[in-house]
Amino acid sequence: MKRALGVCYYPEHWPEEMWAQDAVNMVEAGISWVRIGEFAWSRLEPKEGLFEFDWLDRAIATLADAGLKVVLGTPSATPPRWMVEKYPKMLAIDDQGRPRMFGSRRHYCHSHAGYCDAAAVMARRLGKRYGRDGRIAAWQIDNEYGCHDTVLSFSDAARDAFRNWLAQQYQSIDALNRAWGNVFWSMEYANFEQIELPLLTVTEPNPAHVLAFRRFASDQVVAWNAAQVRVLRPLTDAPLIHNYMGRVTEFDHFALARDLDIASWDSYPIGFLSDRLEGDALHKARYLHQGDPDMQAFHHDLYRSLNGGRWWVMEQQPGPVNWAPYNPAPMPGMVRLWSWEAFAHGAEVVSYFRWRQVPFGQEQMHAGLRYPDDTVAPGLEEVRQVAEELAGMPEVVPAQAPVALIFDYASDWTWKTLPQGADFDYFRLVFEAYRALRRQGLSVDILPPDVADLKDYRIILAPGLAQVSDALQERMTGSSARCLVGPRANQVTPDLSLTVPMGPNLENLDVTVRRVESLPPGTKRPVEDGGAVVHWAEHLDGTADVQLADYDGRAVLVGSGSIRYLGGWPDPALWERIIGALAEEAELKLTPVPQGLRLRDTGSHRFAFNYAPEPVIWEGHELPPAGVAWWPLP
Repeated sequence: MKRALGVCYYPEHWPEEMWAQDAVNMVEAGISWVRIGEFAWSRLEPKEGLFEFDWLDRAIATLADAGLKVVLGTPSATPPRWMVEKYPKMLAIDDQGRPRMFGSRRHYCHSHAGYCDAAAVMARRLGKRYGRDGRIAAWQIDNEYGCHDTVLSFSDAARDAFRNWLAQQYQSIDALNRAWGNVFWSMEYANFEQIELPLLTVTEPNPAHVLAFRRFASDQVVAWNAAQVRVLRPLTDAPLIHNYMGRVTEFDHFALARDLDIASWDSYPIGFLSDRLEGDALHKARYLHQGDPDMQAFHHDLYRSLNGGRWWVMEQQPGPVNWAPYNPAPMPGMVRLWSWEAFAHGAEVVSYFRWRQVPFGQEQMHAGLRYPDDTVAPGLEEVRQVAEELAGMPEVVPAQAPVALIFDYASDWTWKTLPQGADFDYFRLVFEAYRALRRQGLSVDILPPDVADLKDYRIILAPGLAQVSDALQERMTGSSARCLVGPRANQVTPDLSLTVPMGPNLENLDVTVRRVESLPPGTKRPVEDGGAVVHWAEHLDGTADVQLADYDGRAVLVGSGSIRYLGGWPDPALWERIIGALAEEAELKLTPVPQGLRLRDTGSHRFAFNYAPEPVIWEGHELPPAGVAWWPLP
């Protein structure tokens, strides 16, 4: 598919006489896709049963007549006021028992059957009207599941659905009591109707109860999305898409994606640096106007694995955002860099949010490609440059990376439920492994734990995987790769009881975790010859070969054959040593890059991206700050 640019547009926000010129200006800028409609329920159905589609018909016609392909969104992320009056219990409830009130967005509980049905009815109406309309080239279902902490709802509807879910999962209350260890603290139940949601307990609730609720909540999001898919599928042949959000892990994106055709995500590099990433003050100051060098690429590689490699950026930051604690402007050239980085990782479309900055509402301080007075904002000039470069660029051919990194949403829920340390965060652990790989110039594929094929990878990493299935072990050992699992691998059951003995229970690797320690910030356990363990340390026992140990002689990395077990959380220097050793065994060449430079290899080209605030010279190419370069691979 030819790579293309898009933009998010809200015709309902602007006088109709502006639409035609907006469409012409989009096409002149090199934009060919436009997303509309995902927040427009109150204009589509201002009163229950009163549908007003004429304005949307005219908007679609205006945009399509200019040559734009339309992505039409279902508007279920913004139920109108009358809907809340009809279903007052559709509002999500937070963990303090308070309703998430009307007046913003995503104010619904995924477990409320009435609103789920209403959203499906709206999707069906849209599908019947536009499903065979060739101008509608794709559909977006809802918007940013999980954004604003909206996966976990503690409503009556969620409680009732949770009880039913538990009955299906466990079949009998005795089985549930055994699985949860409810003999502890006399927590045993006589029937499923006695089970409440895990909130407002005197001290922490049973972790098995909490983890079950997290699994249930994820399943509810998947079921919610599937309800709209079911009604749209028979009505359209256009692909169905959802736009995920960065570092939202409360539901299983792999599971949800099975019902869709294309994955997309919303990329806000500078907002994420401030709002969603750990990092010291120096790191955040260095990349204040660029974003973290690895955050965008991580999500590109994650979402590339969801739908057979078909993925988009549905919303790309074009200027300062409004929602982070601090909102600096992008460095000149960064909008172009972010766009090309997405294409280098295989994106089909990069779409910018939004066409014009709106002068009202919650996002009035969020930049667009044009200012509120319709003059050109800086990001638009960079979009034009990308469009011109795309026109002269040969097709970017995807290729399997040499490294696979296993990512598991259930492991994130597990360690959020039982962190055993205030700063043990699964996403952070996996992301630091990803960063370490990229600092060595490596391209990475991020894969689910049930991936069917691991052949031809040279290195496979599975940090923090709560359960390592027999099937995954078989695929890892059956590959020719050097494999690393841990820390915290296979240490708990799916019901969050300790395995006995406590992990990692890997075939042909004699190692047991006897006890664990969580280390406070600033504490390091130096490892012999360089690097240190931070955050988390395990005391290992067994006959596996010790490959790295700390200065007290405690094993940190052990191995046998192609499998390695990591018994601690590495700092950057230790990650570098570990990856270097794995690469040497795998006969994989590393190309360590200067600070802030990142590489991405496709099947035909090598791309280089300079996130650093100073120029970088690499393999004869001088990249200025925000510079991008590419050249054919030999």
